[in-house]
Formats: sequence, C-alpha cells, structure tokens
Amino acid sequence: MPKIKTNRVTYPVGWELIEPTLRELEAKMREAENDPHDGKRKCEGLWPIFRIAHQKSRYIYDLYYRRNEISRELYEFCLEQGYGDRNLIAKWKKSGYERLCCLQCIQPRDHNFATTCVCRVPKHLREEKVIECVHCGCGGCASGD
Repeated sequence: MPKIKTNRVTYPVGWELIEPTLRELEAKMREAENDPHDGKRKCEGLWPIFRIAHQKSRYIYDLYYRRNEISRELYEFCLEQGYGDRNLIAKWKKSGYERLCCLQCIQPRDHNFATTCVCRVPKHLREEKVIECVHCGCGGCASGD
C-alpha cells in the first residue's frame, strides 16, 4: 500500500517571530503577480516580482548574517521552503556582490558582448546618470556606489 503524504511541516524555534513579515511579503508577491501590466513594457511587468523576491531574501540574510537573530536551523528552513534565494544570498557573502539585485545581472549570456548588466557599473563611471536595468528595474547595484 502506498504511503500517504501529509502536508504537515514542523516549524523550527523562532518561526513565530519572522512569520508575520514573511507572510506580508508573500501577500505582496501574490498581489504583484496578479497585477495587470497593461501599458508597460514586457520586462516591466516582472520588476515588482524581482523586487519583492530580493526583499524577502535580504530580510532572511540580514536576520542571520548581520543581526544574528535567527538560528541556523531556521535559516536553512526558510531557504528550503523557498522564502529566500539561496544562490543570491551566496553571492551577497562574496566581496563585490554585497548589493547585487538579481542573478540575471551578472550572467554574461543574458547581455550583449558577454558582459554584465549596466546596473553593475559604479555611478561615477556611467555616461548616463539615471539608468534602469532591463531585467529587474534596478537603478544600480554596484558595490562601489
């Protein structure tokens, strides 16, 4: 006889402290996904989703690495359940990527001439002072800004 799957998840200690914020961000994400994008460019419809995903990952990162308010067990639980982006957080730990907005901005295959996104260029080296990333709408995520 096949084993019956249940959806019961055991939450680690400290979950009740971060749950309201994560639920609020999930509600914002649902709202951004259902928001009509009439009159916007094709890429602009995804920008709010990228921003909220970045915000969720940054919240978890700050709680664990900067403020030391959550345990390793709770941190791993959040990443396993999809509340944060494990690869983006791994980049934030490296020098030069502390303010990275999304992983698409550093992938050379997604850009002309196999380089990185224009938002990765420091502000003092830009020809145009006001820019927006095509992928996520970032105004600049270079670490030197």
